[in-house]
Amino acid sequence: MTKTSALTRVAAAALALSALSAPLMAQTAEGPWLVRARAVHLGPENGGNVNGLAINDKSLPEVDITYFITRNIAAELILTYPQKQDVTLNGADIGSLKHLPPTLTVQYHFNPEGTVRPYAGAGINYTRFSSVKILDGAGKLDKSSFGFAYGLGMDIKLADRWFLNVDVKKVKISTDVTAAGNKLGTFKVDPVLFGVGIGYRF
Repeated sequence: MTKTSALTRVAAAALALSALSAPLMAQTAEGPWLVRARAVHLGPENGGNVNGLAINDKSLPEVDITYFITRNIAAELILTYPQKQDVTLNGADIGSLKHLPPTLTVQYHFNPEGTVRPYAGAGINYTRFSSVKILDGAGKLDKSSFGFAYGLGMDIKLADRWFLNVDVKKVKISTDVTAAGNKLGTFKVDPVLFGVGIGYRF
């Protein structure tokens, strides 16, 4: 066998192996998108509120969509549906409200190809209040709130493309309280959000 013939056969074998392995690589390669579904516990701080106003703790479902801009940097959008919460005044029930709190953060992922993948992020929260029923309509809130959001999390690889996620965020949410057209003060919620869920990357 000549050297040229041997090289030709080696090249042909390499091409055949590449063709066979390409579908497997396509199946196992991680794409730039990561979608998670989480169960989240909302623990409001209720700090510095008008006359002891507070809202209750609440567990809620959440979906987030993450896009990896680079190997380490990603943008995360957190979504849910309007959440109804009870409002109390010094422990007494005085009504309820709904809020829709989408949050957008930019994250840095410290170990993006490992089994355990910690990350840190910061961004902005927009909360829209609706269906406000406080003090039989005497108390009113601003319709929206913008605030800073930051947090830490970790993705743990379970199988090809599947991850267990643990995430904790601090979100600044506040709104002005008015009655008879007069501003009474600011209602600060400022919750800590602790979430556990499953993610899929593609």
